[in-house]
Amino acid sequence: MAEINHSKAHAILLAYPFQGHITPMINLAVNLASRGFTVTYIQLEFIHHTISTAHDRAGDVDVFVEARKSGLDIRYTTTSDGFSLEFDRKLNMSEYWEGMIRDFPVLVDELVGSITKSDASAGAFILVADTLYSWPAAIAKKHNLVHVSLWTEPATVFSIDYHLDLLREKGHLPYSGNGDNCINYIPGVKSISSKDLMSYIQAPDAVPVLMKIVGKAFEQVKNADFILCNTVQELESECLSALNLMQPTYAIGPMNFFSDFTKTVVVEKSLWAESDCTHWLSSKPPASVLYISFGSIVQINKQDIVEIAHGLLLSQVNFIWILRTTDALPVGFQDDVKDRGLIVPWCNQNAVLSSPAVGGFLTHCGWNSVLESMWSGVPMICYPFYVDQPTNRKLVVDDWKIGIDLCDGGQTTREEVASKINILMRGKSSTDLREEIKKVSKMSRNALETDGSSQRNFDQFVVDLRARLYARREDIGSNN
Repeated sequence: MAEINHSKAHAILLAYPFQGHITPMINLAVNLASRGFTVTYIQLEFIHHTISTAHDRAGDVDVFVEARKSGLDIRYTTTSDGFSLEFDRKLNMSEYWEGMIRDFPVLVDELVGSITKSDASAGAFILVADTLYSWPAAIAKKHNLVHVSLWTEPATVFSIDYHLDLLREKGHLPYSGNGDNCINYIPGVKSISSKDLMSYIQAPDAVPVLMKIVGKAFEQVKNADFILCNTVQELESECLSALNLMQPTYAIGPMNFFSDFTKTVVVEKSLWAESDCTHWLSSKPPASVLYISFGSIVQINKQDIVEIAHGLLLSQVNFIWILRTTDALPVGFQDDVKDRGLIVPWCNQNAVLSSPAVGGFLTHCGWNSVLESMWSGVPMICYPFYVDQPTNRKLVVDDWKIGIDLCDGGQTTREEVASKINILMRGKSSTDLREEIKKVSKMSRNALETDGSSQRNFDQFVVDLRARLYARREDIGSNN
C-alpha cells in the first residue's frame, strides 16, 4: 500500500462575481477552514476593490484577517478577470461574459497551478467553484483536484438546467412562446408552466450569452465530484433525491446563517456601504414596516418606480426602500411620506428582516433574499425580473404559499401595488401567510441545528470528501 500523506487538504475557492454568490462562498470558506482544511479564497480584483471602497478600506484589504485571528487557516488572493477596474461590466454585459467564457479560464488555470505548486505540504487539493463557471471540471482534471460545485440557487432551478437536453427533446427549448405549456417530466421537479421557467429559457435571444453560460456550465458540472446546494432538504426533498441518483448532492442551506463561526467571525462581504436602519426601525410598531429591495443587479425602470411610490402613498404603510438613486421618485414624494418611510442606497438585509418591526418584503425573488426572508419569517410580495427569479416566485407563491404576486397582469399600477401591500400587511390573507412562513422559518432554522438536515448533510459531505481525497492519494501513490 502506498504511503499516505496525512497533511491537511487544501481547498481553493472561487465565487461568481455577484453578491448573492459571494456571500455563500465566503461562508463555505469559513466552514471548511473550521473543519481543518487549509483554504485559499480567490477574489476577483474588481470585487476586492468594490468591497474595499464600500468599507473605506484602502490598499490591500484581506477580508479574512479576523477569521485567521480565530485560528482558521484561510488565505486570500486576488486575480484579474481580464478587464480593467474601470470597465463597466453592467453596461457591457455581453462583452464581459464572452470574455469570462473565453479568457478567464486561462487566468484561473495559471493561478490554480501556482497555488498547488507553492504548497508542497498539502495532502491533496480541492477546487470549489461556483456552478455557473464554464471551466471547473476541466481545470480540476488538469491539476488532479477533487471538484466541488457550489450551486447558490434552489435545487429546482439546478434540476431544470441539468435537464436542458430533455427540454429540447420534448420541444420546450427553444421556447415556443406558449407560457401555459405544462412541463411535468423533469426528474424531481413539480409540474411547472413554461412562464415560470428561468428567463434565459423563456427568452434565450434576449441576452444570448446567458444561455451560453448555463449550457457550458452544466456540461462541466456533470463531471463534478460533489454538488453543494444552498437550499433546505425538507423544502426540496423530491428534487434533491432525484439529483442524488445522478451525482452526490448535499443541501446545506441556508448558507448565510451557516454555523457558529459565520456568526462570530467578521468577514466583509457586502459590495456596498450599508446604512444602519436600526434606530428608525425601533420607533415602529411590530410587523408594520414593508421592506422593499430588488437586489444588487436588477435595474427597475422609472415608470415602475413611480407606480410603486404612489402605491406606497395609497397604502399608508411604513416602509424601508433600497434605492441607489432617488432621481426617479415623484416630485415631493419624500416630503409626503415624512417619517413613514426610509429610503437608503443599501443596508444589512438580514438585520432589517430580523427586526420585529418588519412585517413584509417586496422582493425581486433573488434566492438569497428568499432564504433570508424565510429565515426571519417575513412573507413576501413577489416581483421577479429575470434569470432564476420567475422560478423562485413559483416556489414562494404556488408551492410554499408564503408570498403573493405583485402583478397579476403585465403592467405595474399604483392601485395594484397598494392592494397587494394591504393584502400582505393586513387582514385574513396576511394571517394565513404568516402562519405558513412561520412553519418554513422553523424548518430553515432546524436545518442548521446540530442534528438538523443541513448540518448532517455538511457533516456527510466532509466525510465523503475526505474519503475521495484518500482514494485520490492512493491512486497517485500507486501510479508513482
